[in-house]
Amino acid sequence: MSFVSRNQPISSSAIGILQLCAGMLIIPILDVFAKLLGGRLDPVEVTLMRFIMQACLMAPFVIYLRLWQIPPNTLLIQAARGVLLAIATVCFFAALQHLPMAEAIAIYFVQPIILTILSAVFLGETIRARRIIAIIVGMIGTVIILQPSVIMFGTAAAFPLGSSIAMALYMMLTRKIAGLVNPYQMQFIVGIAAVSVLSLTLIVGSSTGMPGTEFLIPNSQELIWIFGMGVAATIGHVFIVWAMSNAPANVLAPFQYVEIIGAASLGYLVFNDVPAGSTMLGVAIIVFSGIYLFHRERQISLAKANSGIVDNQQASTKSGY
Repeated sequence: MSFVSRNQPISSSAIGILQLCAGMLIIPILDVFAKLLGGRLDPVEVTLMRFIMQACLMAPFVIYLRLWQIPPNTLLIQAARGVLLAIATVCFFAALQHLPMAEAIAIYFVQPIILTILSAVFLGETIRARRIIAIIVGMIGTVIILQPSVIMFGTAAAFPLGSSIAMALYMMLTRKIAGLVNPYQMQFIVGIAAVSVLSLTLIVGSSTGMPGTEFLIPNSQELIWIFGMGVAATIGHVFIVWAMSNAPANVLAPFQYVEIIGAASLGYLVFNDVPAGSTMLGVAIIVFSGIYLFHRERQISLAKANSGIVDNQQASTKSGY
């Protein structure tokens, strides 16, 4: 029995929400491997390995599908996405070396608010009151989960803040070209652009003694972690690109908090971090706020569909059909 009738279609926004949630549940797998690698390798090297894997994994799709033709006026935007994602990743990996996890994530999760504002200013997307409320409620749930201690403002706090700003810009550019560029091509070019800028950073950093840019040859265990990191990162971000092609950025913004659920779950399974009661409460708040917004988007879609049916019936009556 189908749960979706012809009179109750699933809107593209609803599909985008589900795709983003899938991506947000996969991305924490990347963070697990990065945390394991960060025990010995510097953030820039770990990030470089992550994007080398992404480029290698996307190359067969690009070759098989012959995705050589780059849509007009998108190459620079695609390259900029790669640079922004590289910056966001390096900053967050660096933040984990200088701040406790709670502080780093608490600062980073101002990103959905930044994304919502940028989407309204630069993409002309409409911000409904319920979407703003959903973002605020999601942040409340995040704070309840994290229970951050006193944050030491300064250069350390700049790392997760820089990550959130870079990621918001990345998501905005993704939304801008998501319907124009094949997702596999987008992720391949992101990988190439990121590898280029990170390789240059390592070369310059190693020669100048820049912190965080030392290069060490990975051992056999680290190579396995690098492969897993690349697979998780690539799949997760493909889901994000799909989501951005189906829903406005400000609709998707609240659902980025789903990443907290994946992170808490993997923290327990991999590092034996037992979630506190407050964590369960925060997760519940995030889930219910997301379900509410998903329900509202579905209602809007049904109202539009029903309105279209009425309009078509009226048109048919007037035309004699």
